[in-house]
Amino acid sequence: MGCPRPTPVTSRRAPHVIPENAPARVDEPHRAPGGRPDSWERRLRRFGHVERPYASVRDRLAVPFPEPGTRPWRMLGLSPAAAGRAARWSGWGGPLLVTLLAGLLRFWRLGDPRAVVFDETYYAKDAWSLLRLGYEGSWPDRTVSDPQILARPQVIPLSDAGAFVAHPPTGKWVIALGEWLFGLNPFGWRFMTAALGTLSVLLLCRIGRRLFRSTALGCLAGALMAVDGLHFVMSRAALLDLVVMFFALAAFGCLLLDRDHARSRLAALLPADEDGRVRPHGPTGDRAGTGPRPWRLTAGVCLGLAASTKWNGLYFLAWFAVLTLLWDVGARRVAGARRPWRAMLRKDLGRSVLSLVPVAVLTYLATWSGWLLSDNGYGRHWADGRGGTWSWIPAPLRSLWHYESAVYRFNVGLHTPHRYESNPWSWLVLGRPVLFHYTSPSPGTDGCGTTAGCARTILALGTPLLWWSACCALVYLLYRWALRRDWRCGAVLGAVGAGYLPWFLYQDRTIFSFYAVVLVPYLCLALTMMLAALPGPPGTTGRRRTRGMVAAGVLVLLITWNFICFWPLYTAQTIPIDFWRSRMWLDTWV
Repeated sequence: MGCPRPTPVTSRRAPHVIPENAPARVDEPHRAPGGRPDSWERRLRRFGHVERPYASVRDRLAVPFPEPGTRPWRMLGLSPAAAGRAARWSGWGGPLLVTLLAGLLRFWRLGDPRAVVFDETYYAKDAWSLLRLGYEGSWPDRTVSDPQILARPQVIPLSDAGAFVAHPPTGKWVIALGEWLFGLNPFGWRFMTAALGTLSVLLLCRIGRRLFRSTALGCLAGALMAVDGLHFVMSRAALLDLVVMFFALAAFGCLLLDRDHARSRLAALLPADEDGRVRPHGPTGDRAGTGPRPWRLTAGVCLGLAASTKWNGLYFLAWFAVLTLLWDVGARRVAGARRPWRAMLRKDLGRSVLSLVPVAVLTYLATWSGWLLSDNGYGRHWADGRGGTWSWIPAPLRSLWHYESAVYRFNVGLHTPHRYESNPWSWLVLGRPVLFHYTSPSPGTDGCGTTAGCARTILALGTPLLWWSACCALVYLLYRWALRRDWRCGAVLGAVGAGYLPWFLYQDRTIFSFYAVVLVPYLCLALTMMLAALPGPPGTTGRRRTRGMVAAGVLVLLITWNFICFWPLYTAQTIPIDFWRSRMWLDTWV
């Protein structure tokens, strides 16, 4: 495992690597009179500096995946042919194994506790209402309705009177799918978030593989997310934030695919000289098109679904739209465009905007179909019979605009104090987790075997060692992006910023640290990149590589142990109160 860099170009298995912004050729190093490299060069090599060989422009545009090695499979006793097949399938086999582990963790006793956990009291009921009415109906106070829903026999006190709700419907439609399959019960309303949480691990494995050109590093990123406490807890609760995370991550993956495919088409159009070598070509870089880009359309749909779950998905839409344009500028610069920004504006801007923003808007409106087609939805007929400047717009759309304006005013004006609210400054260091569920079984009941008392909790807390290590990783990515212009660092840091920085605009609002679950995939990618850098770049040997490998492995094992250590607090296990106190590492966690 080495520092994740683009694939070698001199050989598909060569150790040297070339960032896409590297010059076409680097001169031979200065040498001392005796033919040996100068001492300063030797010192640089100890810290990972290697000479960059000639880079084909085509390979810099469309970095190939390295051939998977067969040595580990042959060590297991497989024949060369079988080892080759196993190596080729490892690109899917490894991610699927990590996903299986994540799924087993998330679906284990998913219906326990049999209770309405935290804000499930809103979203589980709204999901059932959408399933039955097509819009959010009215429920009695939760102190009345929650016990009725959990009772045996069950009573569902749903009224068809439209209710004012604070979030768009997509996330609740997702929860409703699980309720359609399994009924209005804890397992039913948690099923789909557990499924999306599991699938997001598979997405991250494949995204990491494409980003780092390494199956091992992709699986490492997915495994880190599989053992993150916040992602785990949010995968087992019927809340909306994990749904936003899933669709935003899916859009990120779609845009990576779009980037690779578009650059491959551009590379294929570059002419070769008489020696067969592809070089930058100004006219091609300036004027060549990149053909249809269906993955951008898919990303637009995903971003529309993210925004129609919670509005913070709009910030991912804005950032990803900018990101794709920056990627297009970089591709045209490598291809030899004389004016890459102008070429991007002429050839790529229109398609990018049309692929993302209008598709996302249409997707957003489509998710409101149930409300638009209803008669009793809250505010559905507000615009009926009203004139004015905007009367040319259909009344249902004007009613929706009025409704959404009221929702926006409600959300930005929400200042009700809450015991577990927190400021976004504390989120990355886990300053104030949220207690979703707490009961205190008496001695001799519910598995409590100590006279000192017990506790059952669901604590929305990220795995501490993972998050604190990820903070260091973000600093490393800032350094690498600033000094090496590594595009992967910019993409990951931008995604973190899109999910995190907007909350600083609402520091006076009642907000919670579990909103940061949208950051988890990108924190895991950042941490993976830092861990891969510890042994040094490809070609590093000796003590530096050994120490780096050991340090990376120890940190991963400690993160896994940390997750296991907090497992009872994530899963509402009955534990002695002293055990619970020993896990409250910070005073602000209580």
